[in-house]
Amino acid sequence: MAEFPEILEAPLRAKFVSLGVRADDVEERFVRGAGAGGQKINKTSSTVWLRHRPTGVEVRCQRERSQTTNRLLAWQELAEKLAWRRAEAANAAQAARELVRRQKRQKSRGQKARMIAGKKHRAKIRGARRGGAEGW
Repeated sequence: MAEFPEILEAPLRAKFVSLGVRADDVEERFVRGAGAGGQKINKTSSTVWLRHRPTGVEVRCQRERSQTTNRLLAWQELAEKLAWRRAEAANAAQAARELVRRQKRQKSRGQKARMIAGKKHRAKIRGARRGGAEGW
């Protein structure tokens, strides 16, 4: 079983554990960077690319010239993205529960009265159209 890289501090490792991420699930590659930087960027593989296989979340970090620094930043960014996805899923589930709760709750007496008044108003308008159509 693979373990998390040694460069990760204890709080970041704990965050991955709390998210349920195993080190085996993360694919890590070091690739050559692109963009400005000249010969240095073209010769060294300082860009770090991480992918969490179960979710498909990918992170690519090329902010610094150092591979070690980019590696740490990439792991931090991956943890943030996975935490954000989990929070979004929880928020969506909560919103769905709230929607069902609002739809199922009883209407107040005032709401019922307004709804019936609106229906009577629409019925009166439709009735006037039906009655006036004979004169055409």
